[in-house]
Amino acid sequence: MKISKNQMLAPALVQLVRKKRDGGRLTAAELAAFAQALADGRLDNAQVGAMAMAIYFRGMQPEECAELTLAMRDTGRVCDWRGLGLSGPVLDKHSTGGVGDLVSLVLGPMLAACGAHVPMIAGPGLDHTGGTTDKLESIPGYRIRPDPAQFERTVREARVAIIAAGPDIAPADRRLYAIRDVTATVDCLPLIVASILSKKLAAGTDALVLDVKRGSGAVLPDPDRGRELGRSIVATAAMAGLPVTAFLTDMSQPLARSAGNAIELRESIAMLQGEPPEPRLLEVTLALGAAVMQKGGLAADEASARAALSKALASGAAAERFARMVALLGGPTDLLERPDAHLSRAPVVQEVPAPRGGYVAAIDTRALGLTVVALGGGRTSPEQSIDPAVGLDRFLPLGAKVAAGEPLARVHAASDDAAQAASQSVATAYTIGAAAGAAPVLIERIA
Repeated sequence: MKISKNQMLAPALVQLVRKKRDGGRLTAAELAAFAQALADGRLDNAQVGAMAMAIYFRGMQPEECAELTLAMRDTGRVCDWRGLGLSGPVLDKHSTGGVGDLVSLVLGPMLAACGAHVPMIAGPGLDHTGGTTDKLESIPGYRIRPDPAQFERTVREARVAIIAAGPDIAPADRRLYAIRDVTATVDCLPLIVASILSKKLAAGTDALVLDVKRGSGAVLPDPDRGRELGRSIVATAAMAGLPVTAFLTDMSQPLARSAGNAIELRESIAMLQGEPPEPRLLEVTLALGAAVMQKGGLAADEASARAALSKALASGAAAERFARMVALLGGPTDLLERPDAHLSRAPVVQEVPAPRGGYVAAIDTRALGLTVVALGGGRTSPEQSIDPAVGLDRFLPLGAKVAAGEPLARVHAASDDAAQAASQSVATAYTIGAAAGAAPVLIERIA
């Protein structure tokens, strides 16, 4: 019996792991077989983890990475929006992840209010970083994995649908994504590229803006590696016909005022409802949105794009799109009017006092993210459930002056013991110095 490349038997698939482990270049056919076996379960978790580790240490050639990306995309359904009569371009945004990075929750509705359609396929948290879909799962009834008909209807009517990759969208990536989280291969560049782009290409995106984080809270803290990732994604996307603009943005401190699922969702709703946002959060949101609007033909220049986005936020048009998306995907129709009626709160809320006076000289932002995970707001295994109520907020930013005993942040916990442990972790994550340091550069465009 003849075996096709996508029906490769288990022993032959194991040889692909060996080949990559020994530094070989996998062919397009071999990568297609690996992706299909990953999706249909013919490789067990140990074998997938071994391949991830082999790629981590041996890397991939640019063409090889593009072939893996397309192979992972083709393990599931590829959306084609052309037959639905959409009235605007299909745009999307992706972040490599950080702490307090809630940009997707507000930018998606802002772009929708400016004439785009935004079928955003997001992911759960990885390692210390918060996941957009975890935040949305804080909303009672919200379906992060709707059926295709509900997804399409939401994209048509709300113009924005932020969902997780379901079993029919790049299923190979869904499994690999979870295994990377528990095998110390989250920061593997080729796997990051393939993970991001396989889902974006499956979503039928016309143009994408990429936010690569750098600094202590980033998956790739080193700016040079961040630039390398951005350039790799732009190049790989170009091979697949997807226009991408990439930015390097600062994650040496939390981007928003909060970190935690329901807590960040509350901050997003407040921003959409017109409350003054954290300035750094607003600037990153406007920069990313302006770039993808220009790429998608919705704005002639950055100034007009920023003006349109700001109007969408100030007028409530973006909030209306968000509310419609939530309702169409099964959530409450009055979430924006009554968030406290629907979003859970932690029973213990405790301020973290500064151990000494001075200025906030540095923040170990990764440690803050891991504190949220330890509170129960993230996962240490793929099957673990999340407590949406726990987390941190009211972060004191870099450069701020603080007196001994004044709060550095606030902990939301399920118990007094958990709150005390988290408070100690937060205090340790802050470095208090005698003088305020220079503010890090917030945004850099990756050429």
